[in-house]
Amino acid sequence: MNDCLFCRMVSGEIPCDTIYADDDVIAIRDINPQAPVHVLLIPRRHIASTAELTTGDAGLMGALCLAATNVAAAEGLAEKGYRWVVNCGREACQTVPHIHLHLLGGRELGWPPG
Repeated sequence: MNDCLFCRMVSGEIPCDTIYADDDVIAIRDINPQAPVHVLLIPRRHIASTAELTTGDAGLMGALCLAATNVAAAEGLAEKGYRWVVNCGREACQTVPHIHLHLLGGRELGWPPG
């Protein structure tokens, strides 16, 4: 999608701090981190939100989760723990209409998160 910020990052049109990439997913450092480690994992294929997922997207979402696990280990978070957050829609604070997973860690995270 030409007007999607994350699609433009995935394509290389907009520079970003990419720390992981495979055929399905890229991982970038968040420009407004909410924890010492705050990485966004973005599928290369555009899907606006989790509300638009279909059974055909199961493989892509599995790849997203596995990439997040790999990045968490590479960032040294596996032993102490980390959080995944996926927002869906305006009231959940999804600001970019392209599915993405926030990987947060590097400090104790509070609960409830909202």
